[in-house]
Amino acid sequence: SMDCVVVGNVPKQQNGQSDESDLQSPISTNDEDSETGSGDGALPDYVVDLIEKEIGGDLKSLKKVSSLLEKLTAENKLLEEQVLTVSSSVPLRVSAALSAAEESRVSLEGLLQRERVLSNTLIQHLQGAQPWADSLGRTLEQLDNTEKHMKYLQCVSRIEELSDSIQQCLMTNSIWEAVVAVGSMASLDVGLKQSGCSHLQAFLRDTLHFWHKIIKDRLAGDFEELLIQLHWPFISPPTQSLSPPANAQELHSQLELLVAQLLSLQTSYPSPQYRLPPTTPLSLPVQIMLLPLSKRFRYHFTGNRQTNSLNKPEWFLTQVLMWMANSSNFMEEKIQPILDRNGANVNAKVELCRGLLTLAQEKLVSDAPRLLYDDALFCHLVDEILQFERELRTTHSYPSTLPGALHVLLDEVVLQKWLTVERKMAIEKVDAMLSAEGAWSSQYKDISDMDELKAPDCAETFMTLLLVITDRYRALPCPRAQLRFLALQRELVDDFRIRLTQVMKEESRNPLGARYCAILNAANYISTVLGDWGDNVFFLQLQQSAVALGEEELLGPLGVTESGRLASLEGSLFEGLLGLLERLRGDMLGRLLEAVMRDVQKKNDTNVYPCPPRWLSLPSQCDQATMSLSSLACPLMQCLRDHLLQLQQMLCLPLFQMGWQDLAERLDLFLYQNVILYNHFNEGGAAQLQFDMTRNLFPLFGHYCKRPENFFKHVKEACVILCLNVGSALLLRDVLRQAEEDEEEPGTPQGQQPSPVSALNELGVYRLAPCDVLILLNLRASWPGK
Repeated sequence: SMDCVVVGNVPKQQNGQSDESDLQSPISTNDEDSETGSGDGALPDYVVDLIEKEIGGDLKSLKKVSSLLEKLTAENKLLEEQVLTVSSSVPLRVSAALSAAEESRVSLEGLLQRERVLSNTLIQHLQGAQPWADSLGRTLEQLDNTEKHMKYLQCVSRIEELSDSIQQCLMTNSIWEAVVAVGSMASLDVGLKQSGCSHLQAFLRDTLHFWHKIIKDRLAGDFEELLIQLHWPFISPPTQSLSPPANAQELHSQLELLVAQLLSLQTSYPSPQYRLPPTTPLSLPVQIMLLPLSKRFRYHFTGNRQTNSLNKPEWFLTQVLMWMANSSNFMEEKIQPILDRNGANVNAKVELCRGLLTLAQEKLVSDAPRLLYDDALFCHLVDEILQFERELRTTHSYPSTLPGALHVLLDEVVLQKWLTVERKMAIEKVDAMLSAEGAWSSQYKDISDMDELKAPDCAETFMTLLLVITDRYRALPCPRAQLRFLALQRELVDDFRIRLTQVMKEESRNPLGARYCAILNAANYISTVLGDWGDNVFFLQLQQSAVALGEEELLGPLGVTESGRLASLEGSLFEGLLGLLERLRGDMLGRLLEAVMRDVQKKNDTNVYPCPPRWLSLPSQCDQATMSLSSLACPLMQCLRDHLLQLQQMLCLPLFQMGWQDLAERLDLFLYQNVILYNHFNEGGAAQLQFDMTRNLFPLFGHYCKRPENFFKHVKEACVILCLNVGSALLLRDVLRQAEEDEEEPGTPQGQQPSPVSALNELGVYRLAPCDVLILLNLRASWPGK
């Protein structure tokens, strides 16, 4: 609206006049101004600003209103003319746009008409050319078929050509050329794999197998004859002849030639019978060298021969090891250099061991299921396999990356039987060792240097049993199988702990007896060994495997934190067992010390160290020539000495260290609560108490540490308080009482006296609280005025 235009241009005016009535009425009444203005009819801000700027608060400036109104009226008129001009020009532009659109429509219709004409022409052309295209396609298809037939015939011709060449080479004894031709035929076979010509491939492979077998048989026959001249196989340890045979050089040349030809034949065509994934096939010369050994093995260890005995697996295992040992020098000195010169990346000795090991594995796989129902024979078989594997890896340096005889034991049925037998045998041995006469005595008790842990015979035998089990399954190549044996060991340890607990309950009536202490030593010994195993590299590797495999049966339901601790090697697979053994050890040691304390209290109750009136009637230290131990304290000190010596003799050193320290702390509280706090002391009584403690009680424990008084802090500090001179005691009492009054009345201003804690610390009192010290001060009988 025009009113809006006028208001929009108001801020541009510099001068103008109006009367006062214009200041009270809105300049614009349109919708936009109504929205921007306030709801109560007030002028918009910019109008107010304009009036304030042009007129201000001076009434004399109102004369400017008329000139301001004239200018605004002129601007309004100019804007009206501009709007009318623009409105009159719009129809002309619209008309021009409509004309342009009509021209475009006409042009588009023309283009569409041309497109329809061209499309019809193209369709007619394609329909006319279709017969020619069909004829040309048939011709090209015929050409493709003809080309395929020609290539097919060329392949057949090439196969026949190579076959004739191989035959001609064999007739002229040109083995090398025959091997090369076989290689070419094998290359042709590889090229036909994607052709889809199944009949051609079958014909080629049959031909290839045929010639390969013929060449191999001829070379194998020559090689076997040569090996006989070289006295192969070496059934017994070879003897070193003084002079080599006359034709030694010729035999060596023939050996090198035949081995090279056999290697070339094998590499030129890897026959399917030698593809044995995932293991690498044996080299062809070694396969031929194994033939006489294989015949001897099957002759002696199959069928009804006396040497084929189920209860003597060591016979064929030992024989295989002997053949490996007897043939070692020949393979290293004669065959290995030839293999190296021909670029064969194999170890001749290892190859022969692999072949002989295959014979043993086949025999073991056949015999193992037949021994599952005879525990004795099965155990013997397992022991022999373990011994065979150990000698194979050590004596004959068989690589750990290659499978050995232990893989036979990883069969699920065989492995489960092994675990069952191990559990059964272990439990039987535990029963026998616990019922033996010397089960709870140490076999090293007379040798002090070897008897630090004082482990009873049953505990040491049990841990040896577990160690033997570890040695047996350590070499297994499967971590999951190893973890199953570890679970068995944990089960056996827990069973032995339960047995110890049962025997301990039977002996709990006499906790100071030798058998009770032996049980305590056994629990400590087993805990110590398991702790060492937890840091062993082998068990740490098993721990990592258990976490990686998620063995819940072994680890139990673990949270993220527990799994992380085990994965980072912070925890141990034996943590649960160690906790149970620690609890058993703590309970037993506590009962043992309680028995000692009962005996000590009994001695004290009988003699009443010293009776209450005596503490108040003792002469002062200056009135005595020399001080001596209280007569009534002698039985208590003697009882303590005897028990300490007894514990030192019966307990291992770590347990004794814990025991005497705990005993000292118990005795400290007993003497503090039952002797010191129960009596009153004069100066002589306090001096006598201090003498009994520092010169007699503390030295009893001085054999085991340099500062035994540190384990009797209550008694030591109580003696300090009781033996203070009167002045110091009075001053200390005032400080403590003043501190109590200040605590009861928080608003009371504190003086310059030291704090109770610092005052006690200056006297060497750290354990006793200020309230306890006040009680001790009240037990003093020698105060001024009394």
